[in-house]
Amino acid sequence: MAVTMTKEQERAELHRTIWQIANNLRGSIDGWDFKQYVLGMLFYRFISENLTKYINDDECRAGGKDFDYSKLSDQDAEFGRADTVKEKGFYILPSDLFVNVTKNASANANLNETLATIFKTIESSAKGTESEDDLKGLFDDLDVNSNKLGNTVEKRNKQLVKLLESIESLNLGKYDDNTIDAFGDAYEYLMGMYASNAGKSGGEFYTPQEVSELLAEIATVGKKEVNKVYDPACGSGSLLLKFAKVLGKENVRQGFYGQEINLTTYNLCRINMFLHDINYNNFDIAHGDTLTDPKHWDDEPFDAIVSNPPYSINWEGDANPLLINDPRFSPAGVLAPKSKADLAFTMHMLSWLSTSGTAAIVEFPGVLYRGGAERKIRKYLIDNNYVDCVIQLPPDLFFGTTIATCIIILKKSKNNNKTLFIDASAEFMRGGNKNKLSDINRLKILDAFKTREDAEYFTKLVDNEKIAENDYNLGVSSYVVAEDMREIIDIEELNNEISQIVKRQSELRTAIDEIVGDIEGAK
Repeated sequence: MAVTMTKEQERAELHRTIWQIANNLRGSIDGWDFKQYVLGMLFYRFISENLTKYINDDECRAGGKDFDYSKLSDQDAEFGRADTVKEKGFYILPSDLFVNVTKNASANANLNETLATIFKTIESSAKGTESEDDLKGLFDDLDVNSNKLGNTVEKRNKQLVKLLESIESLNLGKYDDNTIDAFGDAYEYLMGMYASNAGKSGGEFYTPQEVSELLAEIATVGKKEVNKVYDPACGSGSLLLKFAKVLGKENVRQGFYGQEINLTTYNLCRINMFLHDINYNNFDIAHGDTLTDPKHWDDEPFDAIVSNPPYSINWEGDANPLLINDPRFSPAGVLAPKSKADLAFTMHMLSWLSTSGTAAIVEFPGVLYRGGAERKIRKYLIDNNYVDCVIQLPPDLFFGTTIATCIIILKKSKNNNKTLFIDASAEFMRGGNKNKLSDINRLKILDAFKTREDAEYFTKLVDNEKIAENDYNLGVSSYVVAEDMREIIDIEELNNEISQIVKRQSELRTAIDEIVGDIEGAK
């Protein structure tokens, strides 16, 4: 009798296998590069199985119950190309499917060339169609001819065989049988494994899953569905994809939008969309600098925006005379400092937020209290009642930094002129070498955000007038009084105790003197 695995068991099994693959290849491929290779092969397996299932299901509905696309000849498979590309965005001939290539991998002396050709063929299957931009360059970081795999073709192919067979060994089951989002979960686990050195070697900014979930939940409070979701610094897409988990991907009606400046990470984001079974026509991920070259003018406004933009990076600012007239930045009358782009991202997101939407942004804490241009931008945000809530997060949550970040929540249609402050700096548990938001921590923060009521040492709802009087300082500690954890001492009682101790000390001294006198008198 088959034993049904629980969600947690499936996930643990998946993570164990990925860890084993990492150990098998350790030493031969650097950590960051290893991630690229595993993700590339995982993606190759995913789109092969995804396409096979799609075609098999179609044939099954037409009466071909025993039909198996992977066993079809390439010649016969050509007949379905045009319709399939229109629907799925790409095409793979049966001989090029992951399962068939892996089956013959160890006997293929030209495996590296075979794979290179297949990857080019998959990308070119979308050429001239609506999905061309979504497929273009997806395999660029999976260089099967790289010396990183070995300095001879034979050594490279040996590693490629090992890689293909390892990915095949991942127990992902039939595509639609898993209780977990197996491919997507494998991706997230891999990202987490290498997140600690990602910022140094790969330019990747990784947001912990529980923080991503909190942001998506905040941005969708009171909503069962949204029109479009957006992240202007989307990294590998993990924040965007949390909407699929929180709402269900079918409830993000017009899709997932994002922009990413790093080319490798941009490719990873598109791969991540596919791995979470978001079809090409339901996402639009662009490559470029959002602040100076935003790609989604025709798609804004957005109902829900979440982001963890890079902290305090340089940007053109007032060195570019066009930016002060940009409709995203001009309302504040001043640009964010050239050395600190944080509030430029904030203004961009506010500009592209729909009237009934919510933006939840992870920010460097300095933006809450620094002076100069940043104070003027905060003044604009508060005077126009756009800041809904500020949440102080615990320290050491994020990879690559130990600072205590914050979340700024923006809305354009608030029903009062008040701002909620939440001090969640103590809401964490220690997990490995980082702090982590537990489900209890996350839900406590979310509940406080929803109820918007004062709670001693935790939340404070403040009139915007008070914030103005406080020089537009948005630091949470300025409004939420921290609990004094020092022991309360009763001075009167303490003095009484001291006096009793002194009295007892005096009595003991007298008694000792008498004993010493008796001893000396007896001599």
